[in-house]
Amino acid sequence: MKYQPTGYQGQLRRARIAVAAVFCVHGAVTGNFATRVPWIQEHAGVSTGQLGLALAFPAIGSSLLMPLSAAVTHRFGARAALRGLLALWTLALALPALAPNVYALCAALFLYGASAGMADVAMNALGVETENRLGRSIMSGLHGMWSVGALVGSAAGTLAAHLGTDARLHHLVAAAVLTLLGLAACQGVLDLRSAPGSAPPPRFALPPRSALVIGLVGFCAVFAEGASLDWSAVYLRDELGGSAGAAAACTTAFTLTMAAARIAGDRVVDRHGAVRTVRGGGVLATLGGLLVVVAPGPAVAMSGFALMGLGVAVVVPLAFAAAGRSGPNPSQAIAGVATITYTSGLIAPSAIGSLADVTSLVVSFGLVTVLALGLVAGARVLRAAARPQEEVSPAGAAAPVRQP
Repeated sequence: MKYQPTGYQGQLRRARIAVAAVFCVHGAVTGNFATRVPWIQEHAGVSTGQLGLALAFPAIGSSLLMPLSAAVTHRFGARAALRGLLALWTLALALPALAPNVYALCAALFLYGASAGMADVAMNALGVETENRLGRSIMSGLHGMWSVGALVGSAAGTLAAHLGTDARLHHLVAAAVLTLLGLAACQGVLDLRSAPGSAPPPRFALPPRSALVIGLVGFCAVFAEGASLDWSAVYLRDELGGSAGAAAACTTAFTLTMAAARIAGDRVVDRHGAVRTVRGGGVLATLGGLLVVVAPGPAVAMSGFALMGLGVAVVVPLAFAAAGRSGPNPSQAIAGVATITYTSGLIAPSAIGSLADVTSLVVSFGLVTVLALGLVAGARVLRAAARPQEEVSPAGAAAPVRQP
C-alpha cells in the first residue's frame, strides 16, 4: 500500500476537477457547433450532398493529425500542450460559420476536426495519468462531463437559433468565452514533462498492436452509439409509426442516459473492474438491440435504445484508459484508439443507411446488436496492467512514496 502526503492528494483532487472542466469545455464546443449546422449550410449555399461531404472533413482532420499530439506533449509538457491545443479547438469553433462556400467550409471543418482530435488525445492522456495517480477510476466520469458540456453547448446553440442570432456572432462569442474557460481549467491539470534527454515520439507512426486490439472494442461501442444517435428517431417514425415528438424524445433520452451512465460509471468500475463492467455493458447493449429489433411499438424500442445507451456508455472511456496503460507512450496508444473510434463514428451512420436501403432498418439494427455482442467477447483486452512509473506531483516534482 502506498503512502502519499495529504497535500499531494489534495493536488490530485484539484487536478481531477481541472481535467473534468477541460472535458466539459471540449464538449461544449461540439454542442455549440452541431446546433447551427443548418445556418452554416444556408450561409455557405451548399446542397445536402455537399454538406454531407463537408461533414466528413472533421473526422479526416482528426484522424490525420491526432498522432501529432504526442510529439507536442513531449516537447512542451502536458499542461502547456493541452493549453495550446484546447485553445486551438475552442477558437476553431468560429471558422465554419465564416465559410462562404463549400471549399472554404471543407477547409474550415478540416482544421476544426484536426484541433479537436489533438486536444482530445492530450486531455485523455492527462485523464489517464490522473486516474493512475489517484488509484481509482475517473475516466467514465470525465467522459460524462464531456456529455454534460455537449448538452450545455447544445442548449446555448438552440437558444441562439431560436432568437435568430447570426451564427458568426454566436460562434465568435462562444469561442472567446470557451477559450477563456479552457485556459483557466488548464491551470490546474497535471504538469507532466518528459524525462531530460528522452527521445521524442515519432510525429506519425502506426499505433502499437495492443492499441489496435483495444480500439476494436471501442469501434463496436461507438458504432452502436452513432447508429442509435443518428437513426433512433427515424426508426421510431418509419418502422414503428411513432410521432415526431416521440422520435425526438428517443434521441434526447438516449443522450441523457449515456451522460448519466458515464457520470455514475466510475463507481461500477471501481467495484467490478473494467472487464466485468464492459461485459455487463455488452450484455445490456445486446438485450437493448434485441428489444429494438423485435419491438412491436415505440415504447419497447425506446426501452431498447435506453439499454443500449447504458451498455455502451463507459466502453470508450475504459478503452482510452486501457490504451494509456498498454505501453510506454500513452499519447500514441490513445491516438490509435481514438482514430479507430472516430472512424467508427464516421462510417456508422452511412453504413446503417446503406444497409437499410437494400434491406431495412430492422436488419441494420440487427448488425448493431451483433457488434454489441462483440463487447462481451472482447472485454478481456481491457485487462491492461498499469505501467510502472514514478509518482509525480501536479507540479512535476517527485512525491514521496513509502512502502509500509
